[in-house]
Order: sequence, then C-alpha cells, then structure tokens
Amino acid sequence: MRLFVAIDLSDEMKKELVGCMHDLKRQGVEGNFVPAKNLHMTLAFIGEYGDPGRVKEAMGKVPMPEFRLSLAEKGNFGDILWVGVKGNQKLKTYVKDLRAALAADGIPCSKDKFVPHITLVRKCSAKKSYQMQVPKADMMVKRAVLMKSERKDGKMVYKEV
Repeated sequence: MRLFVAIDLSDEMKKELVGCMHDLKRQGVEGNFVPAKNLHMTLAFIGEYGDPGRVKEAMGKVPMPEFRLSLAEKGNFGDILWVGVKGNQKLKTYVKDLRAALAADGIPCSKDKFVPHITLVRKCSAKKSYQMQVPKADMMVKRAVLMKSERKDGKMVYKEV
C-alpha cells in the first residue's frame, strides 16, 4: 500500500485552487492537472508500506497543533507547478516531529527538506508565458490524515486510511 501523511484541504480552498487551475488552462498551460478531490499537502511520504495501523500509532505520538494555513506564493520543482503557504512555524515543527516519530518506529519516510506546497500541475508546459495568480484563501488545520494512493482506471486516487 502506497502511504503518505497529509493535510486534507477544505472544500473552499480546493474550489479556489481549481479556479486557479482553470485560469492556467485558459492561458494555454498544459500538463497533468491535479483533480480537485486529490488536492492536499503532503507532510511525510512513506511509500509502499503494509502496516497502516503502525503509521497511525506513530502519528498519535505527535500532537497536531491547530493553525491557519494561508496560500501565499507559487513555485515549481522542475515541471511541477505548485502553490505554497505563508511561513508557518507550527506546521514546520509538526512535520519535523512527525518524521522523527515515524523514523523512531522504523517506518520509512522521505528525508527531503520540507517545502510546504500543494501541487497543481505535473509535467507542466506552456508555449507562451503565463501569469499565475495565487488565490487569497486560508483554512484552519486541526488534523493530519493518513492517505493511500491507488491507480484506478489509469488515474491516481487518494483515500484516507
């Protein structure tokens, strides 16, 4: 089972991000746009792992602080286009502690530097320049969720475990 810990976004924030993606499409941006139901922020990517209960136990050892998540910037990792969030020390501390708890329990997880972002487009390309307006959206975060990704009918589907 392919697992990751994430923040599931509010319907309002997803709606704002979908509007942003529609605007990019109107400007001729092409690529694999993330479906609204799959929009999330990954906190710890675990990958193939067969014991979700053990992951949830490790997650339970790290209290999730409540905080406001506000969209603030845009960026890319190569051909991946994303929207970032305002600096949030509570989020960064939680991710550091979460990853440490997973590692302490022998659960493999990504060791990449945490860059808080929400992926909008993979394999992004455009024949002409475009402008991406970051929506003014925010939400209260109260919990992290364990998600699994599966390929169904050729498309990735993310579900809470």
